[in-house]
Amino acid sequence: MTSTIERPPVKVGARTRRPDRTGVRTAPLFGLPAIAVVGLLLYLPFLWTTYVSFTDYDGLASPVWSGLANYKAMFSDPDLVGALVNTLLWVAGMVTLPVVLGLLIAVLTYGHKWGTWLRLPFLLPYAISGVAVGVIWGFVLQPDGALGQALGFFGLPGAHTGWLQAGPGNTLMMIVAVTWQAAGVNALLFVVGLQSIPNEPLEAARLDGAEGFSLFRHHLWPQLRPITTVVIGLSIVGSLKTFDVVWVMTQGGPGTSSETLALSMYKETFVLNDYGQGAAIALFLSLVTFAASILYLRYQLGDAREQG
Repeated sequence: MTSTIERPPVKVGARTRRPDRTGVRTAPLFGLPAIAVVGLLLYLPFLWTTYVSFTDYDGLASPVWSGLANYKAMFSDPDLVGALVNTLLWVAGMVTLPVVLGLLIAVLTYGHKWGTWLRLPFLLPYAISGVAVGVIWGFVLQPDGALGQALGFFGLPGAHTGWLQAGPGNTLMMIVAVTWQAAGVNALLFVVGLQSIPNEPLEAARLDGAEGFSLFRHHLWPQLRPITTVVIGLSIVGSLKTFDVVWVMTQGGPGTSSETLALSMYKETFVLNDYGQGAAIALFLSLVTFAASILYLRYQLGDAREQG
C-alpha cells in the first residue's frame, strides 16, 4: 500500500511578503542622543586637549602651534620628572599596602561570627572624601600634630619629626593615609571573592590536612585571582590620578617634592596659565593610564590562559 503526500497548491503569480525592516532602520536613531552626549562631553574635549598640547596657549589669546615643544619641556624639566617618579611611587605603594592589608582583613574576618562588625571600622573611612582624608591626616602628621603629641607623651622618638617636610618621606606618609581609606573597600571586594569559592574543595583540603597558610596559598589564593585582578587594576588607575589628598596635605611641596603628574597638570594649567604644557601632561597621563591598564589586563588574561 503506497501513501501519497499531498502538497499544497502553489499560487502562481503570488507575491512573497517581505518582512518589515522599518524598526531595524530606525533603531540606531534612538542611540543618537547618547552618542551626541558622549561625543560632546568626552571626545570633543579630548580632541581639543590633544590639539592644545601642541600649542603655546595661555587661555586668552589664540593658540599658537609649537609642535613638540611642550613634550620636550616636560621631559627636560626636573620638577616634572620628579612628579613622574612620585606618581610611579604612588602606583607601587597603592598596589602593595591597601591590597595586602585588604586581603589580610578579608581572610582573617571571613567566616568569623562577628566578621561584618570587625570589617566595619576599616570600611567606614571609604565613605569620606579624599579631601577629608587629607584634612584628617594633615592634622595627624603636622609637626605638632596628633602623632607627634602621642609620641612625645609616651617618650618615644619622632615627636618633632616633620613627616611632610621632605620627600620622598612625605609621599610615603600620604600613601599610608590613602591606605587607611582604601583598605576597607579592598577587603570588601576580597570577601565577595571568598564567598564565590565553593565549600566542597575547601572541606576536602581540610580533610587532607591543609590548614592555615597552606590552605590559603594552595586553595584560596588561586581562586581569588579574578577579584585580585579587579582590585589591583582599580588601584593602578586610581594611583595614577592621585590629586586631592596631595593637594590638601602638601600642595605638592615643600617646593615640588611631593607633586604628582595630576598635580603638575593642575598647576601648569590653572596656576601658571600654561594651558599647552598642562594639556601635554594631561594627554601623557591619559596615555600612561590607558597603556598600564591594557598591559596589566593582557598580562593577567594571558597568564590565566596558560594556567587554564
